[in-house]
Amino acid sequence: MKRNLLALALAAVALTSGCGDGGGPGNGEGRVRFVHISPDAGPVDIVLDGDTVARSLSYAAASEYLDASAQGHTLQVSAAGTATTLLDQDLTVADGQDYTVLVADTLAHLQTIVLTDDNGSPPAGKVKVRAVHGSPHAGAVDVYVTTPNDVLSGSTPVLTNVQFGQLSTYLDADAGSYRVRVTTHGRTDVLIDSGDLTLLTGQVRTVIAIDAEGGGDAFDFLVLPDRD
Repeated sequence: MKRNLLALALAAVALTSGCGDGGGPGNGEGRVRFVHISPDAGPVDIVLDGDTVARSLSYAAASEYLDASAQGHTLQVSAAGTATTLLDQDLTVADGQDYTVLVADTLAHLQTIVLTDDNGSPPAGKVKVRAVHGSPHAGAVDVYVTTPNDVLSGSTPVLTNVQFGQLSTYLDADAGSYRVRVTTHGRTDVLIDSGDLTLLTGQVRTVIAIDAEGGGDAFDFLVLPDRD
């Protein structure tokens, strides 16, 4: 199997609970976007400091980046169109910083995963990508990154034993076509296949492994267009 630059870069990064920096408007403000990846929670409203900033956010949908003052905020997730609060917590925004807040896990264990974003430009001719394990039912997984026509037989995963909620750091890779496949840890049965994933110069992308709506198989990828 041919291993490309994206695979080699991924193999060198650590898995973390947050990464990146920069990208917000500054001048006392940051930016926050919200992504709904809880498979059985139904549509949700996002309420920040008492104001509804995203209404009826459906599964696998994302809000736009929203300006937020650089301070502590109260974040609530409610069942869409109701006063039923599903989650209530604090959220701190730093000056000039972008964040992605994932509404994640099953309804019974609803939580947020707060990602610190880096939407600065990648180097010339490059793209910038990070990966997130956001599928509560997939278990521990291995990640293979290849060119589109490569096979997995005899190949080595670039990330192994990735647990729910973990994410890679950002990496710079050559623009081009890739194929990302996620398997059960220690096996080569494919849970998620990106197909031909084309990345263009200057793009920043967040790739999230998610459940099918309702929970479980068929697992899928959600690709967030952070920056074009």
